[in-house]
Amino acid sequence: MEKIASFTIDHNKLQPGIYVSRKDHVGAETITTFDLRMTSPNEEPVMNTAELHTIEHLAATALRNDEEWKDRIIYFGPMGCRTGCYLLLAGDYESKDIVPLIVRTFEFIRDFKGVIPGAAAKDCGNYLDQNLGMAQYLAKRYLNKVLYEIKEDRLVYPK
Repeated sequence: MEKIASFTIDHNKLQPGIYVSRKDHVGAETITTFDLRMTSPNEEPVMNTAELHTIEHLAATALRNDEEWKDRIIYFGPMGCRTGCYLLLAGDYESKDIVPLIVRTFEFIRDFKGVIPGAAAKDCGNYLDQNLGMAQYLAKRYLNKVLYEIKEDRLVYPK
């Protein structure tokens, strides 16, 4: 059986950043999958489900309301390993193309006040599993340690 592409990345070298995980072709359209890596795999503790769930709710809301990108958002959601999230966009993009979008998204999370969108029993299958404070801490950390001064080595997977 062939190993899938995401399992061929050396996670012992992978650091937080924004990476193109894959590009798929559906008819004439390209779907670009981004790896938004927020923690260092196998080095740092993973994110707990509550804060990751909150990041998912807030990021999906921000992305699907972003005036420039909303019509190209296919999916945003957590990785099973809980070290980051995936973002799927309609179109053929490179990591550097979405840095401003990801900065806006994580600033939205960092600065969010109020009721978490979709965090009600009628809207979500696990609405009580939320942690806004930790989601904001992690968003701020990702912005300050990675996104605000992102370098080329955090935009291309390590060899």
